[in-house]
Amino acid sequence: MTRLKVPEGFEVSVFARDLGNARMMAVAEDGTVYVTRPNEKDVIALTEGSSEPRVVVADLDGIHGIAIREGRIFLATVHDVMAADLKENGTIGELETIIDDLPDGGQHGRRTLGFAPDSGLHINVGSSCDACFESTEEKAANLRLDIKDKTRTVFAHGLRNMLGFDWHPETDVMWGVDHGVDHLGDDLPGEELNKIEQDAHYGWPFCYGDRQPDWVSFTMPEGVPKEEFCQTKTVGPALTFDAHASVINIRFYDADQFPADYRGDAFVTLRGSANRADPAGYKIVRVTFENGEPTGKEDFLTGFLSEDGKSELGRLAGLAIAPDGSLLVSEDTNGVIYKIMHRAGG
Repeated sequence: MTRLKVPEGFEVSVFARDLGNARMMAVAEDGTVYVTRPNEKDVIALTEGSSEPRVVVADLDGIHGIAIREGRIFLATVHDVMAADLKENGTIGELETIIDDLPDGGQHGRRTLGFAPDSGLHINVGSSCDACFESTEEKAANLRLDIKDKTRTVFAHGLRNMLGFDWHPETDVMWGVDHGVDHLGDDLPGEELNKIEQDAHYGWPFCYGDRQPDWVSFTMPEGVPKEEFCQTKTVGPALTFDAHASVINIRFYDADQFPADYRGDAFVTLRGSANRADPAGYKIVRVTFENGEPTGKEDFLTGFLSEDGKSELGRLAGLAIAPDGSLLVSEDTNGVIYKIMHRAGG
């Protein structure tokens, strides 16, 4: 624990350990923390103070995405989105399949879920490859599902693998973090923070970075030169992170336990690079916002690389805000969930 560093005034503790491949999290109103574990093919419930602090509530091959809304839990596997009622004892009711025909996974088969302020359920469907032309517009896209009539639409296009997305608590605008392509070397392209707008195209596989044409890619947009397409038909990132740092999750802080200037800022998980000479990521970054727009970024939680910066000591994944205002962070290689609080309250 001594190796972990947070800003002055904050403290890190272990919320739960020995969890295996703990990835995405969602917190119920009663404080129960639900965690998806893809390697274990299940979902567990963690309840502080319970005689049974962890309970397997669902067994699902391909599980990854999770969200909670109005007393119901929503879960996503490669092809399916399911839902069940939450029970008072922390378990869940019988799972109901909402959809069962999401596209095949390929290179990016892990789905994530999130509810918009208007109650639409958004689903990340990553690309099937590093750079290629997909056979369906539902890949490399963010989908919006109406859970009442089970219809869905493509909300945004050209997103290689936007696992993390959330809505700003003051503006209700959607923001997402997207993975860049692998084939442009150690330093390109930067991982992206994007303002997600309906029907917008964010460049993949034709463009990278600030709407730069990816000439390595063999794919071409139909009917227009690639450079013109990138400059006139796509949206560039609002902010970038180190190349290949593997942005996994984003969560806006909307509670009161942290100092007031944190409210409306975002935390982003940089899980860590797997394909560059000098490791990048392995930390949580705070993205500061002003008037609903990002103004900068700074390290918030570090210490998951060795002192020489060459060896990983852990890889971060999910983020959640607990009812007490603390920030929960999952680390999926050592099976730990960390809890970060501000000592002075707020």
